[in-house]
Amino acid sequence: MNIRILFLAFALMGSIFTATAQGLTGRAFYKSSSSFKISMDSTKMAPDVIADLQKQLKKQMEREYVLTFSQTESNWKQVESLGAGPATASSGGASIMISTGNQDRLLYKNVADQSYIKEEDLMGRGFLVKDSLNTYDWELTGESKQIGDYTCQKATYTRIVDSKVFSMGKDEMETSKDTVNVTAWFTMQIPVSHGPDDFWGLPGLILELQNRGTTYIAERIVLNPNEPVKIEIPKKGEMISSKDYEALSEEKMQ
Repeated sequence: MNIRILFLAFALMGSIFTATAQGLTGRAFYKSSSSFKISMDSTKMAPDVIADLQKQLKKQMEREYVLTFSQTESNWKQVESLGAGPATASSGGASIMISTGNQDRLLYKNVADQSYIKEEDLMGRGFLVKDSLNTYDWELTGESKQIGDYTCQKATYTRIVDSKVFSMGKDEMETSKDTVNVTAWFTMQIPVSHGPDDFWGLPGLILELQNRGTTYIAERIVLNPNEPVKIEIPKKGEMISSKDYEALSEEKMQ
C-alpha cells in the first residue's frame, strides 16, 4: 500500500511538472563576445598596433540578444542599440571594419515541427529563409556548474564543415575543412528545448554556448512575465530554401 501511494505521488508530481512546462513562457537576455586573431605581416605593421586594433574590435563586437520563447516556439533577435553597426578600429594609420551581418534580423524556430524561418538581407534584397532545423547530436559530459540561480549541465557537439577563405591576388575562394566544436550549458530547471541563435535540442534552456570563437551567456531570465509573450513569425521577404539562399549568396560574393 505504501508503494502504491508513493507511485501515485510521483505520478501526480509528473503531471504537475508536465502541465507547468506546457504553459511555460519567458524571455532570456544574452550577451555575446567574440575572440579572434588578426594576422598581419609584422614587418609592415607594428605588433602593438595589431594588438590595439584587435582590442578595439573585440569590445565593439559585443552584442546583446533576447530569446523570447514558449514551450514549442521561439524568437531570437539582437537588441537594438547605438553600437550595433559594423565594428571599426583604427591605430597607427591602419583602419579595419568588420560587418557582423544583419543585426535586425528575426529568427523564428518551431521545435515541434523542427522548422525555422529567418530574415536575411542580401545586398538590399529581403529574403525569408525557411527550412528544417539543424539536427545536433549532443553528447552529455556529466559536468555541471552554476549560472546565476540555475544548475546547468554540459553538452558538446562536433562536426566537420567546409570553410571558404578569400585571399588577395586570387580569383576564387579557397575551400578547406574545419572542425567545429560547440559547448552548451543547459538547465533542466527551465524545461524548454531552446537556445541562442539556431541551437536547440537539449532538455532544458541553453544558458551559455560557445561556438567558433563566439560565446553567448544569459545574464537575465524572466519566466511567465505579466506581459504576455508574443512569438512572431517573419513575413516580409521572398521565401527561399537555405540551399538556394546559400547558392545565391555565393554567386553574389563571387
